[in-house]
Amino acid sequence: MKSKARYEFRAAQHKVKRRSELCKALESARAEGKTIVFTNGCFDILHIGHVRYLQDARSLGDLLVVGVNSDDSVRRLKGPERPVVPEFERVEILAALECVDYVTIFTEDTPVELILAIRPHIHVKGGDYRPEDLPEADAVRSVGGRIEIVPYTSTDTEGRSTTTLIGKIVKNHRR
Repeated sequence: MKSKARYEFRAAQHKVKRRSELCKALESARAEGKTIVFTNGCFDILHIGHVRYLQDARSLGDLLVVGVNSDDSVRRLKGPERPVVPEFERVEILAALECVDYVTIFTEDTPVELILAIRPHIHVKGGDYRPEDLPEADAVRSVGGRIEIVPYTSTDTEGRSTTTLIGKIVKNHRR
């Protein structure tokens, strides 16, 4: 990964890959007949909804690859106050999860270029998305993949979005 400063990963460093390294690892997995599952997101302040979603995504194949939006990309998508957690910390937290096989950072606002590079068999998004609304849908299909929407349960979503959590923290600390 290209970094602005040195960062020492303390957990699961072998899971964190630059795009070129990831492509090589996935070529081997593909040659072994493994099903590659991909998902992406900001993952700013990891919460139980994220963990359950990632576990469900991993259950769809043999390997789960997570693309993480870079800090600059998160700022463009979520605003100047985000992310709360820097990219390399978000990556390390995700890599520490048992259900995650590989993690990589992407700098673009959508995962289109990353999908074209890694060619996943399955692209997973959460229940708040519809396949036809995904800017990456054509890229997924162009590499022979399919889109799976993992439905949320009420316990996954009630008050558990990062935005909601940040709102609660701000409200509680204004007292």
